[in-house]
Amino acid sequence: MEIISNISEMKQWRDKGERIAFVPTMGGLHQGHLSLIDLAKKNADKVVVSIFVNPTQFAEHEDFGTYPRTMDADLVALEVSQTDLVFTPNVYDIYPDNAVLNQDEFTQDKGLFETLCGKTRPHFFYGVLQVVRRLFEIIHPDVAVFGQKDYQQLHIIKHFTSGVKIIGAPIVREHDGLAMSTRNQYLNADEHKIASKLHKILKQIEQGELELQSARERLQRYFELDYLELLDANTLKKITDNTSKIAILSAVYLNKVRLIDNIIFSKDNYV
Repeated sequence: MEIISNISEMKQWRDKGERIAFVPTMGGLHQGHLSLIDLAKKNADKVVVSIFVNPTQFAEHEDFGTYPRTMDADLVALEVSQTDLVFTPNVYDIYPDNAVLNQDEFTQDKGLFETLCGKTRPHFFYGVLQVVRRLFEIIHPDVAVFGQKDYQQLHIIKHFTSGVKIIGAPIVREHDGLAMSTRNQYLNADEHKIASKLHKILKQIEQGELELQSARERLQRYFELDYLELLDANTLKKITDNTSKIAILSAVYLNKVRLIDNIIFSKDNYV
């Protein structure tokens, strides 16, 4: 496994001509990340993983300063997973001259950035899109793999990037159903038990055991509810007669820890 932090070296490595699959991460790796690498291997000759904690997707009050940085353990996990190259740039390489994304480009589709997670984190998706585009520019992958847990993020990246095939990878869950996340490290044992209730309640909606409003009320027994919505999975808009897949999407806070989850399923199976 090679480790590169320099952009010019990264570009030289890319010039070898193999088909490249790219998995962008912020480190703090867990089995969910490693599943993305497994999927990436099936779609390319070489796999590149980046580790970069992206400042532009954090607001001032969020956890940029305390976000888990576990580089040594991450590199061990990536070597075991037979990753070909790890790219570890610094912030000045990614954002030379403090470059920022021109948000005017997204005026017509601004609603995608302002709904769901975007209501309470209006900065977030612009920051994600900025770093993804910059990493694509440096690495020039043929394929990039993103987790479905961040479903709105996956939808926006598919919508606003071109020239790279975007693959969504299934959510990997812990034994109790909780979607794996780097921020799960913030939970103590009791909080972890409570956190697992999020997925259980979403499953009850999918299975027709809970109406949406009742599910919201149940979530509020355990969490501070950010949102719980039932939407067209292909558009993230209201369900219509043309909807083929439904997305149940939710974000909650357990104390200060933000948890997100979703279930995507065929409309034909909805009760």
